[in-house]
Amino acid sequence: MRIRPAPAGTGIVFRRVDLDGFEVEAVGRNLARVSYATSLQKKGVLISTTEHLLSACIGIGLDNAIVELNNLEVPILDGSAKPFIDLILQAGLRQQRKKRSFLRILREVEVREGNKFIAAYPASGYAVQYKINFAEPIGEQSFGIDLSRDLYRQELAAARTFGFLCEEKTMRNMGLIRGASEENVIVVTDTGVKNGPLRYEDEFVRHKVLDLIGDLALLGRQVIGRIVADRAGHAMHTALVSRLLRDKSLWEETTDVDKSSQRSERLSMAEPVIGQA
Repeated sequence: MRIRPAPAGTGIVFRRVDLDGFEVEAVGRNLARVSYATSLQKKGVLISTTEHLLSACIGIGLDNAIVELNNLEVPILDGSAKPFIDLILQAGLRQQRKKRSFLRILREVEVREGNKFIAAYPASGYAVQYKINFAEPIGEQSFGIDLSRDLYRQELAAARTFGFLCEEKTMRNMGLIRGASEENVIVVTDTGVKNGPLRYEDEFVRHKVLDLIGDLALLGRQVIGRIVADRAGHAMHTALVSRLLRDKSLWEETTDVDKSSQRSERLSMAEPVIGQA
């Protein structure tokens, strides 16, 4: 994977260098199948497992970049967003002249499926509240974060993806989790975590927040609003994206924001120099 600078207004674009440089924009209209990870597809060209990298981009304010890949899958690295952030910041960010465009939620919108729930509400900044409820040993966890306060790197970036050992064989038979190992996934057994220690006491729900931020990046703009989720997942995250993009009365595009409730203009429309991983 190589991440290259891009002009203002480009957004995040995946480029398949193994397919003559075919480009797939990280936007909702290119959403493909969503199961245990989020995938994009354009004219039959697939990009899978996009959520951790896109979450990292939102977390550090990177608006424009070309992500070059030589296969269909974004590397999982250690299962969190931290290696992507380290890579990008090592290469450097550069402010661009064009103002950042935000998607401001104007009216509440809710998506429900049984006991699962996700919603977006008007707010002055970008905040996320998430609740999960799994069988033991995970149980019920909740976590909230105000992304307007630049807390992403400290509170979320290192939270890793997780999976249940009892589901491993079934998922591999389905062609999923091909790159998964104890080096990049928290493995949960009936009695506890097989490959601890955890990086946060509530690392499971923090990773769900990380995933949600990456999936909402497919709106193509940073959000001004409060997102609440209860036992949601990639399918519901992206259902909210699709719902918002279908109904433009629910939001407005704006460059006029309360600077006290948003991150510094220093990283507005930022871009990295060339980096590799």
